[in-house]
Amino acid sequence: MNVKVLGIALLLVGLWVVMAIAVPESFLTGNNIENLLRRTAMYGVLGIGVAFVIITAGIDLSIGSIVCLSGCLLTILLSVEYEPFAGEQVFAIDPEQQIIVVEGKPEHFQTGDSLRYFGGTKARSAVVTLMGASDTTLPEEDGSDNRVGTILKVEGLKGNRDRRGTVAKVYAVKLVDANASQVLVAGKHAELAERDQVTFVHPTGGLERLVVTSAEILGEDTRILLAGDTGAVSDEWLAMPLARHQRMAVPFALFTVLLFGLFLGFLHGLLVTKLKLQPFVVTLCGLLFYRGISRWLVDDQTVGLGNEYDSSLGPLASGKFVLWTGVEGETFGIPYPFFILVLVAVLAAVFLNKTIFGRYMLALGRNEEAARFSGINTDRMTIIAYVICTCMAALGGILFAVDSNSVAPSSFGNFFELYAIAAAVLGGCSLRGGEGGILGVVIGTAVMQTLYNLIVLMKISDTLEFAIIGMVILLGVIADEVIKRTVARKRATQG
Repeated sequence: MNVKVLGIALLLVGLWVVMAIAVPESFLTGNNIENLLRRTAMYGVLGIGVAFVIITAGIDLSIGSIVCLSGCLLTILLSVEYEPFAGEQVFAIDPEQQIIVVEGKPEHFQTGDSLRYFGGTKARSAVVTLMGASDTTLPEEDGSDNRVGTILKVEGLKGNRDRRGTVAKVYAVKLVDANASQVLVAGKHAELAERDQVTFVHPTGGLERLVVTSAEILGEDTRILLAGDTGAVSDEWLAMPLARHQRMAVPFALFTVLLFGLFLGFLHGLLVTKLKLQPFVVTLCGLLFYRGISRWLVDDQTVGLGNEYDSSLGPLASGKFVLWTGVEGETFGIPYPFFILVLVAVLAAVFLNKTIFGRYMLALGRNEEAARFSGINTDRMTIIAYVICTCMAALGGILFAVDSNSVAPSSFGNFFELYAIAAAVLGGCSLRGGEGGILGVVIGTAVMQTLYNLIVLMKISDTLEFAIIGMVILLGVIADEVIKRTVARKRATQG
């Protein structure tokens, strides 16, 4: 452990001691320690990534925007839609004539069925009765009538004409057992599976949507076990089964986001090495570009995963390995993101200190020209550094998105690059390149998050947060410069 890392470690311990004495009732609580570990882990992943770029005498200002873009991509790839099993998209609706026009020939609709129309902008949602159906042709965009359609004659439509919405078959609820959270629905619904949903509709108004736990065919009916309270549902209601459609499996979505991060790093590296652009310019443009793309992808709307992945992906960021349980049922454990940080840190330390590529990166940061003349492929090393950085940013984006379950593209990830760079500089990485270690970065991240924790717990104005970050970076750079000059002076004296 070098002098800078030892110094920052002593600073971290000193901060812990001060807070333990000043605000023990807040700082020493299990929830606060878990939160500190979780934030240190997620920001630490970013710090480790940018450390590789700084070691090679580069910089990456696009980390926060990549975090945002990764979070937006993850929510898009894992988006879930629920569609009626027996439903059709509406081509047109005319409440005056009591008709609904749909494409194709819906064989699952029979005269006398109860149908629910919903999703329109002008016509009101309503439960209607199908009185009859007749074939028709629908116009194409060029005006030709060559698409098959069906005119549904119904009773109960309200509102104005519309060209949007969905019409779906609804089924009678025969029995409700609120104690067992189960209902008996008319019809055989063998296609219902766990995590599908059922929308319960009252004919005169009222909706209730519940998640399916299991379904069993009983004669001509289906018994459905539901997650949630069925107390509001009675045999006056109607049931509309909904199929769950997930855009992509969780492992493939995670892999895709990480692969996209790898691609962005590769692109950064190519621009820096092949076109000889300044890393500051490349990543500053990336900061702006990725933020704009993120806002465009989600139409500048706040997005999230809802409660769809609470038991699968959710624990990745918000779960913990419980160490003990208190007398009042309170638990304390190590957050799962901290284990991810440990794994990433160990792999990064081995790569940097125990492989030839890590040695090459350190040599590149100290003197690029000398490294090139010694036979090192400096372009390749630079590209690898940026790839590692953006992959870590993508991983951080996944963790932050799952943890917060809310991605606002205009602000999500803002200034995260400052936290990452500050942690790397505090941890011993020289902005001139050629120096740095993974342990120091992790400790530097812990210092940054402890300072933030101090601001919150000691009720210091949060407007000073960025002032403190700026001061920390400045002190880190000053310390780096002082140490370099001291070492150079000592060597000159000994020589």
